[in-house]
Amino acid sequence: MATYSKLSSGSWRVQVRRKGRYVSETFLKRDDARRWATAAEAKIDRGETPSPSRAAGLRTFGELVDLHIDDMKSVGKAPRRSKAATLRSLKSSLGKKKIGELDRQLFIDFGRKRAAGGAGPMTLSIDIGAIKLVLTHAAAVHGLSVPVEAVNLARIALKRLGLVGKGVERDRRPTDEEIERLIAHFEANPRQIIPMAAVIRFAIATAMRQEEIFRVVWDDFAVRTKMLTIRDRKDPREKSGNDQRIPLLSISGFDPVAIIEEQRPARVNSDMRIFPFNHRSAGTAFSRACRNLGIVDLHFHDLRHEGTSRLFEAGFQIPQVALITGHRDWKMLRRYTHLRPESLHRVAASMAA
Repeated sequence: MATYSKLSSGSWRVQVRRKGRYVSETFLKRDDARRWATAAEAKIDRGETPSPSRAAGLRTFGELVDLHIDDMKSVGKAPRRSKAATLRSLKSSLGKKKIGELDRQLFIDFGRKRAAGGAGPMTLSIDIGAIKLVLTHAAAVHGLSVPVEAVNLARIALKRLGLVGKGVERDRRPTDEEIERLIAHFEANPRQIIPMAAVIRFAIATAMRQEEIFRVVWDDFAVRTKMLTIRDRKDPREKSGNDQRIPLLSISGFDPVAIIEEQRPARVNSDMRIFPFNHRSAGTAFSRACRNLGIVDLHFHDLRHEGTSRLFEAGFQIPQVALITGHRDWKMLRRYTHLRPESLHRVAASMAA
């Protein structure tokens, strides 16, 4: 049975005692308190745990997305850029759907519409995974009755329709000529503020990601040992605190230590980054240069592929390459490694020596 008490603040406190269970919540309005109490009693009768007041008042998928984001922020695990973008997109397309409307057919229709709009199997797989994450969080953390199984069934259907699946692995590596043309293009452009020629060389020499290159600071560069610390390196299991020290090797055709030293004259105390520029601006400049030079289907991230492949072509083994690239296992590392057959001559020569 529920009892209601009006507090001095004007809010209403409701207490539910039923089948040996006791729960209570506070609401601004008595009607909200009554609705929550009725739902709480029904859940206790079914052997379930009543939901906290905030969760109990949620009605739409968009509110579930906000709940997930707020909860993750409260424990210092706020969604990062790519995940946050996915959640924003889902909230835009499904946010107004009521929880009761979230069923298998709705998710299948969502998948068909996304695919018709150009979303590939991997992109749609990420979307469906994010939907399941939001619903599972609401069920596990807040005890809400949400259709998690409907997402699983929709994924099976979309997979059989060929709309969900793994992404196509890129095997694009820049040719030596393309690299030379890009470097010459940037060096001949006096209006280019970002030292893109140096950035391209550095990306290949270190196999670092675009964001990592523009995030490292001078204090993380050890001149004597030729080591560089990359803070909060991307990892599917550790979103923060995943720092890694990598050796700066000059076996790829470019010397990363010399490239870093070239940046010293431009160093300023107000920005301690070695490359104090916006990584998105660098990506835009790279894409624009490729278009101007007629270089087709080359992304900045392909330079990481190139750097990784050159490490293998130099004769390094999987564990040694992983110490530089940050990959945890061969399965992940393999996606970024596309060896040229002719490189085996060089490996064989080094082994013989």
